[in-house]
Amino acid sequence: MQPCDEAFVRAEAPATPCAEKSRPWVLTATILGSSMAFIDSTVVNIALPALQSDLQATVVDVQWVIESYGLFLSALILVGGALGDSLGRRAMFLWGVVGFAVASAGCGFSYSIRSLLVWRSVQGIAAAFMVPGSLAIISSSFDEKSRGKAIGTWAGFTTITTALGPVLGGWLIDHASWHWVFFINIPLAALVLVIALRHVPESRSSNPDRLDWSGALIVTLGLAALVYGFLETSIFGWTNPRVIGSLIVGFASLIFFLVVEKNVKSPMVPLKLFRTASFSGANLLTLFLYAGVGIFFFLFPLNFIQIQKYSATATGAAALPMILLMFLLSRWAGGLITRYGAKIPLIVGPLIVAAGFFLFAVPNVGAGYWTGFFPAFVVLGLGMAISVAPLTTVVMDSVGQEHLGTASGINNAVARVAGVLAVAVLGAIMAAAFGHSLRQSLAALNLNAGIVHELESNTAKLGSLDAPPSVDPQTAAEIRSIIAQAFVFAFRLIMALCTCLSLACAVVAWRTIPPRIAARAPDFSGAQAVA
Repeated sequence: MQPCDEAFVRAEAPATPCAEKSRPWVLTATILGSSMAFIDSTVVNIALPALQSDLQATVVDVQWVIESYGLFLSALILVGGALGDSLGRRAMFLWGVVGFAVASAGCGFSYSIRSLLVWRSVQGIAAAFMVPGSLAIISSSFDEKSRGKAIGTWAGFTTITTALGPVLGGWLIDHASWHWVFFINIPLAALVLVIALRHVPESRSSNPDRLDWSGALIVTLGLAALVYGFLETSIFGWTNPRVIGSLIVGFASLIFFLVVEKNVKSPMVPLKLFRTASFSGANLLTLFLYAGVGIFFFLFPLNFIQIQKYSATATGAAALPMILLMFLLSRWAGGLITRYGAKIPLIVGPLIVAAGFFLFAVPNVGAGYWTGFFPAFVVLGLGMAISVAPLTTVVMDSVGQEHLGTASGINNAVARVAGVLAVAVLGAIMAAAFGHSLRQSLAALNLNAGIVHELESNTAKLGSLDAPPSVDPQTAAEIRSIIAQAFVFAFRLIMALCTCLSLACAVVAWRTIPPRIAARAPDFSGAQAVA
């Protein structure tokens, strides 16, 4: 789950709480709806190597599979929440569920990368309505007395589905095909629709904000241009006019977005909130921390499946220690805030995360899971568990009561934007490092110039690159070894950069977070009760 999911629910004032007999149904619908988005964000990463091989795609193509979804979700999630307040939270939630199911079917039936990208974009737009709608329905349906238990139940079950989703997805990939990963959502969506239409009451804000459509369009254009520019560098190079033009348009659009938000009557992102040093620091910390997490979860399935030769099922299960550790330690992390405030955990947590990323840079090709990767997952999970709760607390305590919902929504969007930009920027660095290492290693072999050219012109495939069929078996084995070592070299570089981003988080916390800002630490007792 993203940071401030729980904060968003707690921050919203309840409308008319639903009848007690409807509450289990409301929770069931919101858990299943949220689980669709959470499962999709993890399972698709496990499917990337399979669809890359099946569709003969480059790493840029599979980056777009992630980016097309994340781009629209991160740019439109605040608009989706505002539409729910205005037009009805249940209505927007249901439209999101229907759109997500239709798009999932489109993804499942796709047999070309272009078709898949179109439907992934539709998925992202639908998720921008579904995700905030799910959280807002919980907020509006439960009063203050029962909301804590409801949040705990929701958090517990969505964590379980998020953890089991990649294992189920990996099993489907191994025993059927990657297409079935997307079909998982269809029966879930049908069940959500039946329950929500019968048992979830409609609610809306009595004083909804005006929609900032201009801001939403500009930020979407800006992010899309930046992502396109960074991704295409691995194919066209940094000096290509198309790349330079896209980056210029992207940066100019984001600057223009700040101008618009400063002058529009009802901004999507009120810039005045960033005048508070702790709020600005918390969002900068979020940007760095979730950039590292975002690129890691994009690359580790490629490493495990293509280089380490794990099955998709084993790859899906590999991250379970991290996910479960974060969940089981949530109440303990909340206690740290009460005892020490938010500053110390936000320094210590990212330092531990940095150690986790560093450990992932150690294993070479053929490393065992329990000695090579399990300790890294445990350390990374411990660091994230310590970091997320105080991060949510700082965001909530940095603004006034009237801005809690907006502040938590902004922080949630920042985390999603961080993942989008990380896959684009650090993914381009990964491709460049892979190509550099491959070229250096190929120069040491006595290969035909045509074979060398064929390999070097396909470096955008990364770990799925294979030896040409024309070479003899011994040479093919040497080439495959060089490809694997080039991938590990590039992967280690990215893990080193993720380590630096996490260390930067600790510096940001040290400089911007007051020692005792945590006056209202989140109540994690409900979540722990479910565990």
